[in-house]
Amino acid sequence: MEASWRQVAGGRGRARGRATAAPSSGNGLHLRGAGGGREKGSVGAVGPGPSPRGAATPAAAGSSAGRSPAGSEALQTSVACELMSQRKFEEIKKANQAAAKKLVEEHFSSSSEEEGDEDFEGKQGKIVANTFTTYTTQTDGDMRELERTKQYVHEAFQAGAMTCLICIASVKRNQAVWSCSGCFCIFHMPCIQKWAKDSQFLVSSPLTDDDFGKRDYPWPCPKCRFEYKRSDTPSRYYCYCGKVEDPPLDPWLVPHSCGQVCEREFKPPCGHKCLLLCHPGPCPPCPKMVTTTCYCKKAKPIPRRCSAKEWSCQLPCGRKLLCGQHKCESPCHAGNCPPCPRVSRQKCVCGKQAAERSCASPLWHCDQVCGKTLPCGHHTCEQVCHVGACGQCPRSGKRFCPCQKSKFSLPCTEDVPTCGDSCDKVLECGIHRCSQRCHRGPCETCRQEVEKQCRCGKHTKRMPCHKPYLCETKCVKMRDCQKHQCRRKCCPGNCPPCDQNCGRTLGCRNHKCPSVCHRGSCYPCPETVDVKCNCGSTKVTVPCGRERTTRPPKCKEQCSRPPTCHHTSQEKHRCHFGSCPPCHQPCQKVLEKCGHLCPAPCHDQALIKQTGRHQPTGPWEQPSEPAFIQTALPCPPCQVPIPTECLGKHEVSPLPCHTVGPYSCKRVCGRTLDCQNHTCMKECHKVTEIVAFIGKNKAGPECLQCEEGCSKSRPLGCPHPCVLPCHPGECPPCVQMLRIKCHCKITSLYVECRKITTADIDEKNLLSCCKNQCPKELPCGHRCKEMCHPGECPFNCNQKVKLRCPCKRIKKELQCNKVRENQISIECDTTCKEMKRKASEIKEAEAKAALEEEKRRQQAELEAFENRLKGRRKKSRKRDEVTVELTLWQKYKYSLLPACALVVLVFAWYIARDVA
Repeated sequence: MEASWRQVAGGRGRARGRATAAPSSGNGLHLRGAGGGREKGSVGAVGPGPSPRGAATPAAAGSSAGRSPAGSEALQTSVACELMSQRKFEEIKKANQAAAKKLVEEHFSSSSEEEGDEDFEGKQGKIVANTFTTYTTQTDGDMRELERTKQYVHEAFQAGAMTCLICIASVKRNQAVWSCSGCFCIFHMPCIQKWAKDSQFLVSSPLTDDDFGKRDYPWPCPKCRFEYKRSDTPSRYYCYCGKVEDPPLDPWLVPHSCGQVCEREFKPPCGHKCLLLCHPGPCPPCPKMVTTTCYCKKAKPIPRRCSAKEWSCQLPCGRKLLCGQHKCESPCHAGNCPPCPRVSRQKCVCGKQAAERSCASPLWHCDQVCGKTLPCGHHTCEQVCHVGACGQCPRSGKRFCPCQKSKFSLPCTEDVPTCGDSCDKVLECGIHRCSQRCHRGPCETCRQEVEKQCRCGKHTKRMPCHKPYLCETKCVKMRDCQKHQCRRKCCPGNCPPCDQNCGRTLGCRNHKCPSVCHRGSCYPCPETVDVKCNCGSTKVTVPCGRERTTRPPKCKEQCSRPPTCHHTSQEKHRCHFGSCPPCHQPCQKVLEKCGHLCPAPCHDQALIKQTGRHQPTGPWEQPSEPAFIQTALPCPPCQVPIPTECLGKHEVSPLPCHTVGPYSCKRVCGRTLDCQNHTCMKECHKVTEIVAFIGKNKAGPECLQCEEGCSKSRPLGCPHPCVLPCHPGECPPCVQMLRIKCHCKITSLYVECRKITTADIDEKNLLSCCKNQCPKELPCGHRCKEMCHPGECPFNCNQKVKLRCPCKRIKKELQCNKVRENQISIECDTTCKEMKRKASEIKEAEAKAALEEEKRRQQAELEAFENRLKGRRKKSRKRDEVTVELTLWQKYKYSLLPACALVVLVFAWYIARDVA
């Protein structure tokens, strides 16, 4: 399919113009066809690349400006032609792609329909079988009468099973159809209408215009030749039972059915009607139950199906046969009794012979002449064996002469003489009479010469009357087939029907029309073809010509083809066309390396993708699907699990047989090194055990050598590492000098590390003392008097401090610890109190003066505001000026305040000096 599409697309593309590959500056290959268009990669993609021949570059545009008008017109014409060619090329390319896409969709839809039909056919077959089971479940119903109806119903459900014999096409659900009432064959409505019209025209074509339309010429069914009247020509689309016009399409009903009860009269009529829903084909036998007796009326009446109401009791009939001697010995039967089968000796009708003959035919004639003497006494009876009297002598009585003009009465022993008159009998020509005298025997031929006209009436000639005159002119009229000339010599006009064979190929395209040459369409091919499965055990009969489009039937037999692989028998599967499915049985070949059986599925015919195929040369060629070839593959590596120990003997794992061997488990080795402190960090590796009793955890020569320093924990407080490399056992004492701070954190001391780490608390305090005064300050702010010590300083400060009264005028020296304990306090005396009182009076006076000043200012502002409201100065509109007289304090307060403060300070200093 894909190859055919490439051929079509490539052919059409080459018809429009050769496509040449042009190099591009973009990413990909650009194609430039007859129209100058370009494509990148896929259809319709445009990318950077050289300009098409029809496009004008800037240089070309510049150069074309100076050309003549004729040259410009020619250039425009060429550009237009190229653009039109390109547009046509694109249209054809799109049409080809659409056709290919539709072909692919139809292919996959038909494939999916074939895959899904098997289950549906099984269910539908069960439904149809259950529908007709009730017709034969009682009183010996005849299944053969149902087969025809079941076949029509089954074909109505199958897609593509119903075929129109006129156009040899499938009848679909949504198409208007017509069903013949004789053979129940289904045709398309337009096909049968055209068939009826053509048939009536062919029958009435030989008639004149005056006779046309006066007779109701029938038209036949294309299959069974059942004739219909002109008025029966179908013009409306009805369901099978004829009740509903244009029945709607319902997926739950039989196609072209109305879904109502059929109610058609049974054939032969029995008084009942069909009870099935509207269905194709003939109605099944009547399923009604009636009570009837047997043919011979001897048995009691029993209930039976109306379609099988006539039955036999199988007892001897007993009726007397036509021979009148014997009785019928046949079992109870319908109709007249058969002839008597017995044999007896019986005489012929003349009584001369006797023979053994069947009792059913007692009368018979022998082959001897009667020979009895007639009543005249001179002659004998010449009749063969007969019944009854022989009769009178045929020569007795009055007899005529040969010319029948004279009558004589003579004895039977004498002959009748001639009369001597002219014979005057009409000769064979039918025109002239015999001129001889009365004679015995036949008259001679007519010898008169006459002017005779030929049969066709075109020529005349004088010749003997007894000779016919036929000219040599051949008739040129067309025969009734309207294809061949008559070509008969001297034709009188009634040209015979064409005697040549039609020979036209029928709609089946397999046979030619066997009828004589005729007008109009040929009848459908009467042949049928059996479409068989691959093995031939299952077949379906279809009209000739449908075998190419009919799917083979589903065969339930097992495929009998020999296996194509090394197995003796293949997997069971049903009969099919094409190659058998891949074998899925276990391979079971013995592997060469290990001797195990191959458990993989059979791989003698594996599909391998074929490489090196033809690559498409342009977008008009669709990329082909990868092709696969069948080839035998080698057996896969053995996967049988074999328990195997790793190199470092850490684990035993089941490995596939093909990978069995020394392997690393990827774990850390973990064996103890010689330092007794570390383990081997290499990935699992082989270890050579030198001594048998070393053990599994002892490192071997392949393990790493410990190159790290000693990592053992140091004594508490020792910051130095061990000077030795990683070693077993205890580390030596640390003799390095350790720099430490004294308790006061000022002086650095150097002490051996081992002394610090082995000393107790008192010794550590002693080693950390610098023998100097403690530089720390006490809470009171004085320096500690103790020697360098750990912890908090003792609070026993005896230094002298000065203590003042609350007003700072009185001062005394006391011990610091007593002052901190609030044991001593100094109170103010009377002088201090007098100074406090004077200072408070001065403050009150200043506050009072400031309050009065604020009130005067507010009063002045109020009066000014009231004056503005009264409008006393509207004309001048000047702001009122309020003159406020300042007090002495306001005038000199900035100079008095420093002076007062100076006086207070001098006074206070003087009082304090006196107290001291």
